[in-house]
Amino acid sequence: MNNELWKSISENVLFLVQFFGIVIAMFIIAYAAEKIIKKRNNDTERVFATRKVVVIGMFSALAAILHIFKFSVPFIAPAFYEMDLSEVPVIIGAFAFGPVAGVMIEFCKILLKLLLTGTSTAFVGDLANFVIGCSYVLPASIIYAFRKSRKRAIIGCVVGTASIGVFGMAFNALYLIPTFAKMFFGNNIDVIIGMGNAVHSVIDSVWTLALFAVLPFNLLKGLIVSVITLLVYKKLSPLLKKQ
Repeated sequence: MNNELWKSISENVLFLVQFFGIVIAMFIIAYAAEKIIKKRNNDTERVFATRKVVVIGMFSALAAILHIFKFSVPFIAPAFYEMDLSEVPVIIGAFAFGPVAGVMIEFCKILLKLLLTGTSTAFVGDLANFVIGCSYVLPASIIYAFRKSRKRAIIGCVVGTASIGVFGMAFNALYLIPTFAKMFFGNNIDVIIGMGNAVHSVIDSVWTLALFAVLPFNLLKGLIVSVITLLVYKKLSPLLKKQ
């Protein structure tokens, strides 16, 4: 009993270390990219200017609320894959204030959501949402920040959608699905594969689950978020940038 308890504690501590390691890595990538962009564009505004912090707080709260309202897409993926539109305020904030702001909003969204509703996945789902969200927000906001125009916004959203699809597929297959199986199904990954098979008969392995369920799921999410963002950002931009 003591050995099992110690093993469980060790695994949870290791997971939390990995969680925060990934968070730090995302911040480093965003900060490095933003410094390069600011130098190229001769932008002297501080990365953490006061008005940015205020907007980040507002958008984080909005994203956390949207994150709570999830829905399944049963014709694409098993029901435990739930979609939400919380990346809309994240990418709008990132477009307005840069990739660092985007990662901060994404992270604060997760923290606020945990305070509001806790976690039902032992933080695994929360890590997945943060990482996969950043895989959309970072490339989209970096591309847009180099030269802010509607064309660049469209290109950024297209690249971000492709990124969330490909990265989400690989992240699920290599890390997320095996971790869920280990933590919730006694390391019996066939249970999760069976759930995927109930949606698409072609699914018979982790990679086919990722390819035929996770990939289209994340591409659909990226497409929806992109369309909403492109429709509303132009109207919100003058208000966000007003001193």
